[in-house]
Amino acid sequence: MPIANIQIMEGRDDEAKAKLIAAVTDAICDSIGARREAVRVLIQEVPKSHWGIGGETAKALGR
Repeated sequence: MPIANIQIMEGRDDEAKAKLIAAVTDAICDSIGARREAVRVLIQEVPKSHWGIGGETAKALGR
């Protein structure tokens, strides 16, 4: 059972996350021949205050 664990910065809507899940599932199925129903995609949303870019938080940078 392939599992894709994806970390993204908080702030995307449910539709965007659903599109990401579908696209990642397709990529796994196409690349390794996994059955669609066997694929698991986990999205972890990280608060902007916990995401560092160039030594500063994404929140401080206004991302």
